[in-house]
Formats: sequence, structure tokens, C-alpha cells
Amino acid sequence: MLGDKDSAATLAVSDLEKARDFYENTLGLTAIQDDAGGILYRTGRSTVLVYPSEYAGTNQATAATWAVGEDFDAIVNELSAKGATFEHYDDLPDTTRDGDVHMIGDLKGVWFKDPDGNILSLVNMAM
Repeated sequence: MLGDKDSAATLAVSDLEKARDFYENTLGLTAIQDDAGGILYRTGRSTVLVYPSEYAGTNQATAATWAVGEDFDAIVNELSAKGATFEHYDDLPDTTRDGDVHMIGDLKGVWFKDPDGNILSLVNMAM
């Protein structure tokens, strides 16, 4: 039924202008639709919708993940240079950490938050 349909990450934010600054200037996304109901960004073959909500920042789990493949290290370094602060989760099963990067075998990942506390991640795999 939905296996061949596209999906989008949908992220609640408290301030659209603050979100716009983060998603456009820190993450480098370009808006494809923008109105009072939210901002829709294209990211690869997917989309990310940020929309105003009183519930912004209440999710305590990963909300969106980017599979960046071989560009992982370069993107992590660029995000760090732009002020992103990476989260550390030292209680993940079978996971080691080297600085900000978590590793499970050959899989590498980092987590960081947007201005509202939405948890975002990068992994070194391709989709």
C-alpha cells in the first residue's frame, strides 16, 4: 500500500524564523514551499516540513535522519564549524563512541538538535 510512496519528516517548531535560519543556514536546505502553515524543504528525494506548534520540542526521540554515505565526515565537520552541538548517548547497546561519532560496526552516526530540541541525526550509509 505505502511501500512505493514518498514520505516526509514533519518537525514541530516554536518559531518559524528561527527554524528557517537553522534549516537553511546551518543545514543548507532550500525551501520549496513557504506559508504560515510551515516551510517545506526538499532534501534529496525526500522532504522535511517544519511547522509551528505549541508541542515543539517535546519529542525525546530521533525525528529525522539523513543518510549521507561517504560524505559523513565532511558533513559532520561542516555542521560542527557552523555551531552544531552533537549529543552523546553512551548507553546504546553494542555502540562505541569516538568523540562525537557513535559506531556500531561499520555504521557511524551523530545526533544533534534544532533550536526547538528536535533530535536530528546523520549516518554514513546510503539509502
